Amino acid sequence: MDSSDLKIINARIITPTCILNNGSLLVHDGTITAISEGEIEGANENIIDAGGKYLSPGFIDIHVHGGGGHDFMDNTVNAYLEIAKLHASHGTTSFTPTTLSCEKDALLKTLSLYEESEPLNIMGSNYLGMHIEGPYFSMEQRGAQDPRFIRLPDPQEYKEILQHSSIVKRWSAAPEVNGAVEFGRFLVSKGILPSIAHTDAIYEEVLEAYESGYTHITHFYSCMSGVSRRNAFRYAGVVESGYLLDDMTVEIIADGIHLPPPLLKLVYKIKGPDKIALVTDAMRAAGMPPGESILGGLEHGLKVIVEDNVAKLPDRSAFAGSVATTIQLVRNMINLADVPLIDAIRMMTITPAKIMGADDKKGSIVIGKDADLVIFDDNINLHKTIIGGRVVHSA
Repeated sequence: MDSSDLKIINARIITPTCILNNGSLLVHDGTITAISEGEIEGANENIIDAGGKYLSPGFIDIHVHGGGGHDFMDNTVNAYLEIAKLHASHGTTSFTPTTLSCEKDALLKTLSLYEESEPLNIMGSNYLGMHIEGPYFSMEQRGAQDPRFIRLPDPQEYKEILQHSSIVKRWSAAPEVNGAVEFGRFLVSKGILPSIAHTDAIYEEVLEAYESGYTHITHFYSCMSGVSRRNAFRYAGVVESGYLLDDMTVEIIADGIHLPPPLLKLVYKIKGPDKIALVTDAMRAAGMPPGESILGGLEHGLKVIVEDNVAKLPDRSAFAGSVATTIQLVRNMINLADVPLIDAIRMMTITPAKIMGADDKKGSIVIGKDADLVIFDDNINLHKTIIGGRVVHSA
């Protein structure tokens, strides 16, 4: 029998429409082939008894910088592989490696290492394409992005980058800076998602950007404008724009710190689970003990302090990155934001899959889709991570 032939029994299966009690599922060659409430025939040699625990689609994290002591900007194959393994051990079955603002040569190296490491990634989360975060940002909303590298969109630069590699699937930028609207249109022409981030835009600028293809907002509320006053007049910012534009999708760092419970509840109440993706935005300290760490690459990164379950600038004046994992995000949305389990799972699975255009194969337990699955208990403690029908982590 192929090692990816699998039967899971005695599970509460979270499907797109309901939860099947005492459910069974069959996997052949990495693909879901049958789902049933009750017993199911087939794959009798390789059986997992879920013991009444939940069986969910694998978690999809569309914004990850690092974990396990590594960052993608370290620019080593080992960093890629170790980050993928760390996040798989917390329930992430697919993710988008994410960069920080940097020099062009460093970015080209990061993209090359994605392609070099992907065939070697046997025990980690699947790659869903690269997310470039920066360097075309507002200096006023740069957050922990290194100001040395922030610059305006340069057609010669971004066209060279995209000619260098075909794995870029998303690029975050500030839509109000000179050249950003044209940049967004170019990304759309290449099948790449332009995303709004580190921005001081007002509603009118966001609307123009949205009509040019910027249909997603990166780490909603973090490093972006709200209501502001200019020449005595009030203007709606990016936060209000995210609420006003019904089809705009947003992602939230649901660690309970970047967004406290009242804001988690507000985003959920207004946008709903079909327009929200939960993201970790995790840096290298995810899965590591508290203390000193580095945001970004080891060579040019920013020193930070990890305490109170978040990374902070050394002077503790601002947050400098998340150390969350996906299983924590699901638990937080249920416990802190009073969100029903099925909606919390939706925001961690099918909604991010749709945002990244990967929902044809990932994000839900449906016959014909990839057998990327997680098993967890009533307290949202992870028990198994299954990728392509293979168990890659057991608690």
